[in-house]
Amino acid sequence: MSAKIPVGVLGATGAVGQKFVKLLENHPWFELTEVAASGRSVGKPYKEATMWRQYSPIPAAVSEILVKPCEPGLACSVVFSGLDSSVAGEIEEDFARAGCMVLSNSKNHRMDDDAPLLVPEINPDHLGIIETQRKRRGWKGAIVTNPNCSTIGLVMALAPIHQAFGVTRVIVTTMQALSGAGYPGPPAIDMLGNVIPFIGGDEEEKVETEPLKIMGKLGDGRFEPANIKISAHTNRVFVEDGHMECVSLELEKKASPEEVARVLSSFSSLPQELKLPSAPHRPVIVAAERDRPQPRFDCDAGNGMSAVVGRIRSCPVFDIRFVVLSHNTVRGAAGASILNAELMKAQGYLG
Repeated sequence: MSAKIPVGVLGATGAVGQKFVKLLENHPWFELTEVAASGRSVGKPYKEATMWRQYSPIPAAVSEILVKPCEPGLACSVVFSGLDSSVAGEIEEDFARAGCMVLSNSKNHRMDDDAPLLVPEINPDHLGIIETQRKRRGWKGAIVTNPNCSTIGLVMALAPIHQAFGVTRVIVTTMQALSGAGYPGPPAIDMLGNVIPFIGGDEEEKVETEPLKIMGKLGDGRFEPANIKISAHTNRVFVEDGHMECVSLELEKKASPEEVARVLSSFSSLPQELKLPSAPHRPVIVAAERDRPQPRFDCDAGNGMSAVVGRIRSCPVFDIRFVVLSHNTVRGAAGASILNAELMKAQGYLG
């Protein structure tokens, strides 16, 4: 067995950073050897620097590692970034310039015209833009991003349907979990018995634009976005984990709910073919029950890496409507970046 690739986590004490630390525990290909965070944490053992909020203990192999600053020079050439967008942009660029492969969960570089916005089941060929990125910027490393936590669930359902029938217009209303706001999240008095019909940080714009890049084409060193119009409403709800989305679609080629369900339930792609460690056996699970998916019961499907689609039915305004659920901190954040890194390793980009 070949040696594991040493990796680091930037922003390791935050909510997404902790999820990276947890998901990398006992990973068959990667070994977490470096944790980095803001100045107030530097020099402390990780267990003292972080207010651990996961449901299992801090991995023993990481608890005594000293936190380092978020600066190039870590003893690894692959880093996962859970940094806040207020600081992520320049820091990630510094690491890429220094020769590191940066797997970013932050929004800063997602829409850059030379950075992959990667979902391995949907657009693995977009990794081809890395050479353009390196040549244009003079970098030895690269930045590869994963989508917004609501975008990922939407495109997992949209992409197979678009491939089979063509999607022209989408209306999506999200019901987003509290954990998507990080810790400690919105005050309890704001959320109890309430729904907030606004999420900051250009959330609706992300959901409207990111899928077009993901489902678009790469050719001659540039992206051609998919020709789809998306209208998004984003809401914060009193749920711990799991972003749910109600979606209505207009199709180029008319399809019945049964045909759409067959396309989704049979969907499989390169990560499944390669048997990547974090890839779910079934990337999209179709729920037959009339009242599913539900966050309480379904957000951990496929170890949190599957999207669950239910209530597939005809739409009296467009053509098809359904509900999709995905785990926002696993498939929508840290797990997505780790799966991206697994694909990169399998295709020779790492190590």
